Amino acid sequence: MTEPTHNQPDLSVSALAAALKTTIETAFGLVRVRGEISQPKVVGSGHCYLRLKDDKAVIEAVIWRGSLARMSVRPEDGLEVIATGKLTTYGARSQYQLIVDSLEIAGEGALLKLLEDRRRKLAAEGLFAAERKRAIPPLPEVIGVVTSPTGAVIRDILHRLRERFPRRVLVWPVRVQGEEAAGEIAAAIAGFNALPEGGPIPRPDVLIVARGGGSLEDLWPFNEEIVVRAAAASAIPLISAVGHETDTTLIDYAADLRAPTPTGAAEKAVPVRLDLIARVSELGARLPRALAADTEARARHLEALSRGLPHPERLLGEATQRLDDRSERLDGCIRTRLDRTGDRLRALGDRLRTPREVVDRAALRLDTATQRLTQSFGRRVERAADRLDRQAALLDTLSYRRVLDRGFVLVRDAATGKPLTRAAQVAPGSGLTLAFADADVGATATGDAPPEPPKRAAAKPGKRDPRQGSLL
Repeated sequence: MTEPTHNQPDLSVSALAAALKTTIETAFGLVRVRGEISQPKVVGSGHCYLRLKDDKAVIEAVIWRGSLARMSVRPEDGLEVIATGKLTTYGARSQYQLIVDSLEIAGEGALLKLLEDRRRKLAAEGLFAAERKRAIPPLPEVIGVVTSPTGAVIRDILHRLRERFPRRVLVWPVRVQGEEAAGEIAAAIAGFNALPEGGPIPRPDVLIVARGGGSLEDLWPFNEEIVVRAAAASAIPLISAVGHETDTTLIDYAADLRAPTPTGAAEKAVPVRLDLIARVSELGARLPRALAADTEARARHLEALSRGLPHPERLLGEATQRLDDRSERLDGCIRTRLDRTGDRLRALGDRLRTPREVVDRAALRLDTATQRLTQSFGRRVERAADRLDRQAALLDTLSYRRVLDRGFVLVRDAATGKPLTRAAQVAPGSGLTLAFADADVGATATGDAPPEPPKRAAAKPGKRDPRQGSLL
């Protein structure tokens, strides 16, 4: 081992990475970087990873979940922004990255491009469709106002309502500028809609979302999606009054009615009370004259119609004449009808037979049927008698009595009366009954028992019994 020729200490990789991290964070503790957002990605933890780039370089950046939730500008691909944060390193990958705390749109041109892209996106979803817009009630009882409670806007609205037609006003105080403004405005719109009918706090009949004039950046909360979607989803008719007459925000497209100024919104919400009173008085004065003119016109019309009607006597005379004519014709029709009906009845009567004729014909049919039945029954009895005679003759021919007449004897067991057909069935000394042709005679068996008859051997398959003759 050779001794080192220098006194420089050895550093581990992690020690060098920690030293670099400290140096960079100390030198770049707060920086503002302008660039174009590329590949923004929000991961499951809620953090957002992205890149900031220009035409010559790229730097990695990260927005922690808490900072992302507070930002009014959402990271979008291709958006040019000014990112404020601090520079640090990530030793595991040997790279430096920017921890972003806030985002600002870099220039009005980029902001207008973002605004136009967002407008097209929400319009494609149908949030700005004309058929979704509701009519503003002509005279609301309660008006809800979403605005800042300290600005001149609410004073202008209340002053104009007091001049035109005093109504009850509910103010939902919100911030109208800054990162938290969009969330508060959307929550206020949803809160007014959540009020129940007939509750302790009256539900407004119309809403006014108002703010004074300002730059595009100042009015930006009213361009946020959360505010636009809340305005579109409102069940209460909504009037937007943001900025001056030349200012346009996305909530103007989603609202049911746009007012050029907050004062104009108050004018659109209620009519002028004195004008209404004058109008009612004018209509009240015109009503009797209109009724009189209408009655007179109807009377003239009725008179004109009556002149066109024929004279009642002439109408009655013609009707009376038609009635007389119909009466005479009716009498003739009745007589003719009765005559025709009588002729039909006589014709039908001539075709009818007397009861005697009906009975005689029925008796004749009965005699004929009785004669046919008697003949059929006699033939059936004769056929049955012939069949019975043939069966009796056959039975007599096959009777064993014919065999006994030829000298044979029927042997029965004296005890059971059962016929005995084999000598082996007769035991010595057993009682027998011998049946002759004319009478039965008792007898007793004597002698030895006869031997058992030899058993026939079963014919083998395929061999013919020699005692059996051939049919061939």
